[in-house]
Amino acid sequence: MNSKFLGTGVALVTPFKSDLSIDHDALTNIVNFNVENGTDYLVICGTTGESVTITKQEKKDVIATIAKANKGRVPMVLGIGGNNTAQVIEEIKETDLSIFDAILSVSPYYSKPTQEGLYQHFKAISEASPIDVILYNVPGRTSKNMEPETTLRLAKDFKNVIAVKEAGNNVAQYLKLLKDKPEDFLVISGDDDLALGVVLAGGAGVISVIGQAFPKEFSNMIRLGLKGEAKQAYSIHYKLMDVTGYIFEENNPAGIKAVFEALNLCQDTVRLPLVPASDKLKQKIKSFIDNF
Repeated sequence: MNSKFLGTGVALVTPFKSDLSIDHDALTNIVNFNVENGTDYLVICGTTGESVTITKQEKKDVIATIAKANKGRVPMVLGIGGNNTAQVIEEIKETDLSIFDAILSVSPYYSKPTQEGLYQHFKAISEASPIDVILYNVPGRTSKNMEPETTLRLAKDFKNVIAVKEAGNNVAQYLKLLKDKPEDFLVISGDDDLALGVVLAGGAGVISVIGQAFPKEFSNMIRLGLKGEAKQAYSIHYKLMDVTGYIFEENNPAGIKAVFEALNLCQDTVRLPLVPASDKLKQKIKSFIDNF
């Protein structure tokens, strides 16, 4: 079992200044805040990192800043995915992956391939990748569910397909994956609200959005869950439940950036077509943090 990815990974935001350039100082602070407070690994340039609106050069700069701040303290995962298989493979081949422990590759969005199409897409990625691959199923964003059978087929056929970040918000689907998976394959929750239940059912942990704002509490909750200490873990879950809902109320990552703004860790700037959280939502977030 790949113990590097047991526990809490966080899908890091890409902080922007008000002129929309990347705020590397804020990014450094967020990395330190997480590593020092118990986050187990970092996920870079995923959807929460607004990967679709950052340039190739900016992606390189973001990687350099995070790697420098992390100083090898925790494992790092790089988001490389898309709906053009050839382009994804080209990016894998062009990127220096020596500092990464895995890539996280999102299921193709918009194109709506069949299950066989999804299998062939990830087969090609697995064969091109020199490092481990974490599949990422997020039907709410891709508009196509990767069925458990397809995920498990990939898990069985390719040694470097080590895990799935499952974000279908579907308890039955999680349980099917957990029931039928190969022993060393990891089922990682991509749903913050369901993460604890998934861990208690046998999941490996979470790649979290809210976790990066409350790393101490969230990673502690997941650790307790991995030990089967449900009662203590749920008491933390309930404390974070409202804010976990708030950050997804309008859009991600505007919600988490509003939390970071309230914590003085970065501005709430996002790039179009995303817009910052509404004043009403910011007020709810602020009052939660004031009382936390």
